[in-house]
Amino acid sequence: MTGAAGTPLREALRGLRTELSLPGDFPAGVLAEAHDAVRAPELGAHRDATDIPFLTIDPPGAMDLDQAMHLERRAHGYRVRYAIADVAAFVRPGGALDAEAHRRVTTLYFPDGRIPLHPEVLSEDAASLLPGRVRPAALWEIDLDPEGRAVATRLSRALVRSRARLDYADVQRQIDAGTAEEPLALLRDIGTLREEREVARGGISLNVPEQEITEHDGGYGLEYRAPLPADGWNAQISLLTGMAAARVMADSGTGILRTLPVAPDGAVARLRRSAEALRIDWPQHVPYAEVVRSLDPRRTDHAAFLQDCTTLLRGAGYTAFEGGDLPVPAVHAAVADLYTHCTAPLRRLVDRYAAELCLAACEDRDPPEWVLAALPALPKEMAEGTRRANTVERESVDLVEAALLQDRVGAVFDGYVVDVKDNEPATGTVHIDDPAIVARIEGDAPLPLGERLRVRLAEAAPGTAKALFNPA
Repeated sequence: MTGAAGTPLREALRGLRTELSLPGDFPAGVLAEAHDAVRAPELGAHRDATDIPFLTIDPPGAMDLDQAMHLERRAHGYRVRYAIADVAAFVRPGGALDAEAHRRVTTLYFPDGRIPLHPEVLSEDAASLLPGRVRPAALWEIDLDPEGRAVATRLSRALVRSRARLDYADVQRQIDAGTAEEPLALLRDIGTLREEREVARGGISLNVPEQEITEHDGGYGLEYRAPLPADGWNAQISLLTGMAAARVMADSGTGILRTLPVAPDGAVARLRRSAEALRIDWPQHVPYAEVVRSLDPRRTDHAAFLQDCTTLLRGAGYTAFEGGDLPVPAVHAAVADLYTHCTAPLRRLVDRYAAELCLAACEDRDPPEWVLAALPALPKEMAEGTRRANTVERESVDLVEAALLQDRVGAVFDGYVVDVKDNEPATGTVHIDDPAIVARIEGDAPLPLGERLRVRLAEAAPGTAKALFNPA
């Protein structure tokens, strides 16, 4: 991995913040309100659950810890306890903190820092589920049968205390070595059962290696990170909770769902043409989810097809509803069930509202007025915030790519084509192994989808020109 550092990249990252009109420092009034909230949070309705030995699983160095889990084997299945940071204990509806959160919508991540949704005194301290600290939480308790089906759901406010902070590699090592204690060892058992349930209902999780910005010798680099099995098991606990929350809201008649329409026939037909070009076997009667689960992302043709499959997951949004009738569509097509976002309130605005709606439903009371008042506008706010977060992520990677490559214009690299435009077959996307680059490629003839190709770097300059390749 080659490092990228220096003034051009730093200036380009600053320019990106300006170009996108992103929030800067928190206003003084917001910070003052946050410090007041830390001194006097709303804790009246929280029961004591500090005896439960929760643990957290997050990327190394993360301080904004939204979730803590405890897994337990029971006589007739399992119990999943999932504690979610109770941000509402600190954010007063209609106050300066609340208004600023609606302006920011999500936490934004850059190579050289982040723009948090909430002041760090909350997101990285008082509201974060850090180990050894008593923290307010919305505590989900979901009972599963021996096959991993949810059979009972409860939610209440509680005070919790995490005992351990782990990252995905830690978890994988302990489980593989057989040294994990039962609450952690059960993550594989329950995660695997939930993956089986996902298959049974027709859901799909794409195992696509991700480009990841890494710090290296004072600069930045790019690596491909293939998800570990532990990533998938952990994601299944979050999915389980999001599905349980969606069902609670659906039963109550008021809520906000994360929805994704079923891919249109034309998109599936295009994907079939891609599979044929890549010589991937896809029998006519087999759904694409089943094909995806059979693929090996380490193979270039399979990786290209997996990348192409992401086009079927576009169009996700948020849909609010009141009065008992579910929206159309209500289901998230990739989850293949009702689903909502409720597990990351430190980093995503909508999750605080989902928690309040579910708490009200589980306590058999009407949702708070401040929640109902905000509900109609939330889908648009979240759509705009999500679009901005996606832009920041992609543009940041583009800048690091350009910084890594700026001194190598004209050099030749080994790569493979992962995408070709339908109406411009000589234009597409190329995946370079070393360094870990995914960039635009333009040629004079149709590009060979999924095949190895020698490519020449035509352009790269941070803040001026994104990486562009031509067939060599």
